[in-house]
Order: sequence, then structure tokens, then C-alpha cells
Amino acid sequence: MSRTSRRQFLAAGSALTAASAVGLSRPAIAQQWPAQDIHLVTGSAAGSGGDIIVRHFAERIRVLSGRSVIVENRLGAGGNLAIEYVARAKPDGYTVLLWGGNAIAGMMSLLKNPPIDVSKTLQIAATINRQAFMVVVDAKSPYKTLDELTKGMLAKGDKASYATNTVDATVIGEIYKAKTGVKAVEVAYKAAADSLNDMTSGALDYAVHNPVLALSQHREGKWRILGVGSNERLQSIPDLPTMTEQGIPMNIIGWWTATVPAGTPRPAIDLINKRVGQILGTDETKKFLNNFGGDTFLNTPETAQALMLKEIDNWRDYVKLARIVPQG
Repeated sequence: MSRTSRRQFLAAGSALTAASAVGLSRPAIAQQWPAQDIHLVTGSAAGSGGDIIVRHFAERIRVLSGRSVIVENRLGAGGNLAIEYVARAKPDGYTVLLWGGNAIAGMMSLLKNPPIDVSKTLQIAATINRQAFMVVVDAKSPYKTLDELTKGMLAKGDKASYATNTVDATVIGEIYKAKTGVKAVEVAYKAAADSLNDMTSGALDYAVHNPVLALSQHREGKWRILGVGSNERLQSIPDLPTMTEQGIPMNIIGWWTATVPAGTPRPAIDLINKRVGQILGTDETKKFLNNFGGDTFLNTPETAQALMLKEIDNWRDYVKLARIVPQG
């Protein structure tokens, strides 16, 4: 972790407070945690919404473990490079992927020839939270509701355009177009924040983005959120309408995980699950996740793995529904 990133998260509070919040002394923690540095791998760009979540957990794991925690931002292929990297890593509990379980599952359907079988090469140690991507427009946009956006985009035809940067966003965008007849052109960005200038200038008509960026821009009065990709309103953002209740049925939920290579010793998996549970149990982290539109979501490794297997099947349906052609 860089000095800047470390200062950013240390500023929020002291290590002693975080350790006492879970009722453990530092000597007891040190005896239970692995004896070398921990690598947290993510497909998110540094400074992005996903990266902020990863670094929140990195700092708190550092406090609980007494070890250095190194964040590795492995970008490319919509997060698939990070997934493959961890799947091929040594299964010793020191390399952990912090990424969406839905994105891991989606890899099997979004690629024509997946380089790995995630159901066999990865094990989810713990789930972290549930979030939903959002359809947004610039605050200066004339569209105040999803229905108004749809009418406007139908009028523009294929001259309309929108931003995405992850597979979740792509699927939501394609389902929206399939259900409404909108012909807007998708513009895929490497990082969601890269679309900010194009949103402000009017070069883009709308975007489908992660809740971290969408909510921050919304709260600053720069963006307007028209719909959330879940089938029911999330507890953390009960005032925001879903796409489903506005006539575009979908339930594309992003659920973050701590995932390790298959074959990782069970004691290490259990300890990762325990540490994630301790962090999620603090008011600080609950507030942090809620602020980014996320509900805490902890499961056992068995339940989490079963959820991923089910999600693999779900993504086959999503890809067909959205008429997405698997890549290369």
C-alpha cells in the first residue's frame, strides 16, 4: 500500500480502537494470523470506487493481523486478469481476491473460451456486501425519470450513447435496451471515473455505473440517479427507485467477496471469514458500506461457494437475455 493510501485510511481512526472493537488484544491477533504479508488483489483501478472498498478492508486487516497488507490493482479484461491471477496463485491464504462474486461467475459466460473454470479453481472464503449498479444522467440533463430518458433515447436512435466500465454495467445497459427498444451505443471505459468529463460535456446521454461513484456524484449534485439494478430497494438507499419497479425487470446485484485459490487450507479460509466478519460487525464499516450503497452481506464459505455456482447459471441467462456475444 502506498504512503498516500495508508495515510488516507489511517486518518479515519487509530489501530487500537479498531482492535478493541472486535474484543481482541494485539498479541492474541498476532498469534492467530499468518506469518507473512498479505496480498489483496483487485481488478479495480487505483482511486476508483472498488479500490476505495478494497483499501478500507486492507487497512483493517492490517490492524487485525499486525502484518503489512499489499493492495495489487491488476487491471484488464473487465477484472478477468485479476481473477485468473489469483486462481493461479499459490493456495496458501496469502493471496486474496477482493472482487465481485457476480463478476467471477460472469467470466464463464462472457468469454468464449474462459482460461480457467472458476468453479474449480477458486474458493470464496467470505462474502462482504451487496450493491447494485445505477443508471445515471448528468444533473444538467433534461431527463428527470427513467421514462423520460427512454423517450429521449428512442427519439435519438443510434445517435444516443452511454458509459459503462464493467460487465455488470454492460448487462444492465443491454437489458434496458432490449426491454425498451433504445438503440444507444455503449462506450466502455477502463475506469468509471474516466467518463466524468464526457458526462459533464454532454457527449454521453447517460451511464450505468457503480454505486460508489454514482452516489458520490449524486450527493454532490453533479449526477441524477434514475434507477437501481436490483429487483428490490436496498436498505442502504431506500429512497432510490429500482429499474424493476419502473418496468425494466432485473436483479443484477454486485456482491463483493474475499476469494482464494482452490486448495487453500481450510484453517486459512476460516480465519479469513472470521476476520471479514469482525470487520463487518463494526459500526464504522457498516456506515462506510451503507454510504456507498452497500448492505453488509456475510456468509459461510459453503454458502458463498454455492451462491457463486448458482450465479454461474444466472449469468448464462443474463448473457442470453442481454444478447451479449462472448468475447474471443
